[in-house]
Amino acid sequence: MSTLRIDAHQHFWQIARGDYGWLTPALEPIHRDFTPDDLAPLLARHDIDRTILVQAAPTEAETRFLLDTAARTAFVAGVVGWADLEAPDAPARIAALAADPLLVGLRPMVQDIPDLAFLARPDLAPALAAMVAHGLVFDALIRTEHIPATLAMLAREPRLTVVIDHGAKPDLVTGDLAAWREGVTALAAHPGTFCKLSGLITEAAPDWSLETLQPVVDHLLLTFGPDRLIFGSDWPVVTLRAPYERWFDAAQALLDGCSADERAAIFGGTAQRVYLARRGRL
Repeated sequence: MSTLRIDAHQHFWQIARGDYGWLTPALEPIHRDFTPDDLAPLLARHDIDRTILVQAAPTEAETRFLLDTAARTAFVAGVVGWADLEAPDAPARIAALAADPLLVGLRPMVQDIPDLAFLARPDLAPALAAMVAHGLVFDALIRTEHIPATLAMLAREPRLTVVIDHGAKPDLVTGDLAAWREGVTALAAHPGTFCKLSGLITEAAPDWSLETLQPVVDHLLLTFGPDRLIFGSDWPVVTLRAPYERWFDAAQALLDGCSADERAAIFGGTAQRVYLARRGRL
């Protein structure tokens, strides 16, 4: 299996669809449609072969929209969608979505759920078991305060493959990382847990620098190791802080101490193994 270069976290949306509750006019730079035609030149410029397209609305309708888009877009290798994990018929809903081989994972928008203990709820067990049964990855959109519930979920369903989005969103504005470091260390102790090197600059102040990000990346490397880190752009959200190419170049620089094989894993090999191989997407 040859190693692909993969951007494992990007979005498309059409504002008129109307289910992006978080995407208000206040976010003016990204409050417009983003399509494959917008992203394709950026991927070509950075020799990126494939992407993982990630949900941006908590509806099955958006997941179907993304799957339809992916089916028409050669560079999209898989979709991380959304399903109502609390629904009484969640296993059946998940099975129906998983019938599309382009679906590689699901992501509840945990950071927007008021209940910090949401992931620890026992009534999610049937949905999580269904994800395991269908080979789906659980993308965890969490902050530091959600880590205890995430650990409880991992303890209850150790078979579940979990990818932590955006490094669990460390507070890079204040730089108060003590609780984040402790939580990330605990997450990384679970061997079936991976972490995305993505979304960091939008957690930082507008004047972010490599020096701002290096302590976080170093801790992720120390705890997860390069074989469990996965590069993602978080495009177009990333453009709130910097163009695609500046984040891509920053990620390369932040990983300067990694070997060529380790960088190949972070920039594609691990995403290929975690998201695509188990669903027969290669």
